[in-house]
Amino acid sequence: MSRTLSEHTISVVKATVPALQAHGVTITRRMYERMFKNESIRNLFNQSHHGASGSQPHALAAAVLAYAQNIDNLAVLAPAIERIAQKHAGLNILPEHYPFVAEALLAAIQDVLGDAATPEVMDAWGAAYWFLAEVLIGREAQIYREAAEARGGWNGWRDFVVTERVRESDCITSFTLVPADGKPVLEHRPGQYLTFWVDLPGRSPLKRNYSISSAPSDASYRITVKREPEGTVSGWLHDEVKVGTRLKVAPPAGEFFLPETPARPVVLLSGGVGQTPLLSMLDTLAVQHPEVRTHFVHGALNGALHALGTHVRGVAQQSSGNIAATVFYEKPRNEDRHGVDYDEAGLISLDWLQANTPLGDADYYLCGPRPFLRAFVGGLGKLGVPAAQIHYEFFGPADELLA
Repeated sequence: MSRTLSEHTISVVKATVPALQAHGVTITRRMYERMFKNESIRNLFNQSHHGASGSQPHALAAAVLAYAQNIDNLAVLAPAIERIAQKHAGLNILPEHYPFVAEALLAAIQDVLGDAATPEVMDAWGAAYWFLAEVLIGREAQIYREAAEARGGWNGWRDFVVTERVRESDCITSFTLVPADGKPVLEHRPGQYLTFWVDLPGRSPLKRNYSISSAPSDASYRITVKREPEGTVSGWLHDEVKVGTRLKVAPPAGEFFLPETPARPVVLLSGGVGQTPLLSMLDTLAVQHPEVRTHFVHGALNGALHALGTHVRGVAQQSSGNIAATVFYEKPRNEDRHGVDYDEAGLISLDWLQANTPLGDADYYLCGPRPFLRAFVGGLGKLGVPAAQIHYEFFGPADELLA
């Protein structure tokens, strides 16, 4: 890395923290307004994070603030920086894209802070931006290189063909994908996701991430997708994508994955469609690590929305006792069978986990809606599970991870 941050730059950036707390979202909104005037740059981003909810500007504002607050101790941000690098790799972000962000961000700071954005402040933030950018560029280059050199690997976008679609529940469908060129695919790490480039008539290109729900294979991937009420791409997948449809796909990415050799018992904890990356982990543990004690704990509203339950029970039953599966239905229907379709009525609770899983001895892998993650990531920590043993997948703006 060619750049370093001087003590003066660090002190000037930290001095801007109050201004960022007061005006951060205004700055990031202005930044995106400027940047998205360039259509090629706009098309790099997942625009679902820039709609009415405005989650991306808020997330970036929090990220910029976190960076300023910790600029003298970036080690605490290392896990979040890795997640962002993985997200960028999935979106095929390249070094030539970073100057556009720099120009838009620094101009937005100048616009919003006015006279307070002195030359000294602007120089410090310019140095700070490029310092972090070079960290990301370097890590992303390594990710691209590893993907290209691995058997079945590739960079950028590759055509895949849908060979099977299976309706798993009232709102969840699985799609099996094989490469159109007939060559092998990169074996993913259990828990990783694929990024899709979707061209729909009358719209700019759309980018979406979907977790791989199958065990690693050199022949195919499977994604399991929930139809979201206002989900443009999820609705298109459910309504329009058939066997034979071609899709543009980036290589597997993400730092949320099962280690090659699990060091301790594993608890896979999910809510709703959040089980998809954990299904890949479950199948991998059953085949490659049958000796590892594993507990699959899943929560769904009821049987109408529960996907792949029969598959999970089958894996547990064939595991010689080392894999347990417990399913919670928040509001079981009359036709949902206790002990067959589900095991517990109501919501998964910390008390239940404390009583039924090896808290301090296990690695916990979590995926689910944000309220689910908020409850259990923090809750497990309060119960004494070491932070290093709590792993979770995060779906949303990558910049929110820095906050």
